Amino acid sequence: MRINRTLRLGMGALAITFAAAACGSGDAETADIAADGKLTIGIKFDQPGLGIREEDGSFSGYDVEIAKYVADKLGVPSDGITFVEAPSERREEMIVNGEVDFVVATYSITDERKAKVDFAGPYFTAGQALLVRTENTDITSVWSLNSSTKLCSVKSSTPAQNVKENYAKDTQLQEFSSYSECVEALLAGSVDVVTTDDVILAGFATQAPGELKVVGANFSLENYGIGLKKGDDGTRARINDALEEMMADGSWENAFEDSIGPLGNSELTPPTLDRY
Repeated sequence: MRINRTLRLGMGALAITFAAAACGSGDAETADIAADGKLTIGIKFDQPGLGIREEDGSFSGYDVEIAKYVADKLGVPSDGITFVEAPSERREEMIVNGEVDFVVATYSITDERKAKVDFAGPYFTAGQALLVRTENTDITSVWSLNSSTKLCSVKSSTPAQNVKENYAKDTQLQEFSSYSECVEALLAGSVDVVTTDDVILAGFATQAPGELKVVGANFSLENYGIGLKKGDDGTRARINDALEEMMADGSWENAFEDSIGPLGNSELTPPTLDRY
């Protein structure tokens, strides 16, 4: 199985942990909503290899395949899914307001977010990195950032907060609504560097061959989970069951290879499941 060496995902040491959730009676649980054969799922529309809306209106990417598999295990076929765009700054709001049944959108599990929503998973582990123009030789790691650096990330994203709080407090941070906007600004020369998870950046780099590159060792650990309504323990347990089955039957590996694997030529070691 193939994946870009620049991702540096450390998958060989990855352990996917599923919290055992006691089945409870959540308020309007997704499992009940899914009984009519329909689900509304939030994804990203602009992340190559992860969540993309194609020109013909269809959707592709690793997160999309995760969503389809989970939905199927909840009794909802692909044609019963309505995919809606879930911008980073609106994911919790969309879940809380009932705009979506759950969110599969490179959604890092954090304590702050768990105060508002619940998570199933994680189903993937990434790490924060940097994306620069190919000719840039000044920025080689997060320690290269300084007060003259124009850094771009997304509003309400963990990468932006991580850099400002822990690495380069005086960096000129510019926050946009999407990473595709950041990448456009990077290509135009109006920002110097974009930061988010390595797997997201690698996808954008493939869209601009010879123009962009991923640099620096990873400087965070991001566990991607499926966000859903807080207190919906029954559905969370069923989604965890589906994720565990997806990894065990080879579907996880196939989805990853088909969507993100084409990014490069390095070996991926499938994660070890450790459910407790």
